[in-house]
This record gives sequence, C-alpha cells and structure tokens, in this order.
Amino acid sequence: MKLKEEYKNLTSDIYANEYFDTLKSDIHHGTNKYAHLRRVSLVSFCLAKILKANVKETTRAGLLHDFFFGTRTESNENDYLNHPLTSAKNAKIFFNINDNEQRIIESHMYHYAYLKKNSPFKKDEVKNYCLVHKPIDKESKIVCLSDLLVSIYEVSVYKPRYSLTLYTLFLVNIFRY
Repeated sequence: MKLKEEYKNLTSDIYANEYFDTLKSDIHHGTNKYAHLRRVSLVSFCLAKILKANVKETTRAGLLHDFFFGTRTESNENDYLNHPLTSAKNAKIFFNINDNEQRIIESHMYHYAYLKKNSPFKKDEVKNYCLVHKPIDKESKIVCLSDLLVSIYEVSVYKPRYSLTLYTLFLVNIFRY
C-alpha cells in the first residue's frame, strides 16, 4: 500500500491532465499509448527503487517518454527518432519537467537506434542519435530498459506478427559477429 501511495503522489498531476488522458485513443504497440506509458512508468518506478536511482525523475520520465499526440507515422516530428524530442518538449510545456527528466525522455529510444546502427540495415541518421542521446545515468538507462521490456511484452501480446520480425532482427544482430 505504501508503494502505491508513493507512486500516486509522484504521478497524480500527470494522470489528472486532460491532454494526457487523450493518449487513451492513440494506438501504440497494438494497445493504447496511455496503457504503454503506465506500464513503463510502473516498471521504471520499481527498478529505480531497487537500483537506488532518483525515483521521482525516473517514474515521471517513464510516464511521459511517449507524450506526443497521434502515431509515429502521422508526422516527421513523431517518427522513431524524433518523437523523444517531441515528447520532451510537450512534457516541458504541460508539466514543467526539469533538465534531468528531459534528458531521460530524449534518450529513451537509444536501444532502437543502437540496434539499427549495428544491423545490416543501418541508416545514417541513427549514428547521430546514438552519439547525442546515449543514456549516461542510471535513470536514463532504467527508462530505456523499461520501455524496451514493456514494448517487447506489448508487441508479443498485441502484435505477434510484428514480434516475429523483431526477433528475427535480434537474431541477425547476434549471429552477425
């Protein structure tokens, strides 16, 4: 009960926000973005507690890491590598996040960029992302890992065909070396 209360105290202003509530209608990994953000935030909260990281910043950044409106294919600012910047900008406007929370949000797609950079299908734009947005602190690494774990879970449950493609990409990377 104590942990539930702590989580609620850290996030209640975000959950009460009408714009955050609209994310329930945005599809993300086969579910809705609101549910995805909630899962990532809860995993981040637990990991931050275990790893003695800044629980407040990690939990709130986890809850706001995909705080953009619409899907990633609707506009260039929402695509895979730009949406972290869009999300951080929105979080700054709506919730006045601090610089650490902004950095955490901006680096949350590092795992995706790293995989792309090291795959046989690499693209030039991911190299720059990996250099500029590499998670450098515990909190950034926690949100990045939480997002990856939750995404794998969601894709496996809600989009099994897509998960097969992802697993194939992982195997290609593993056996490439």
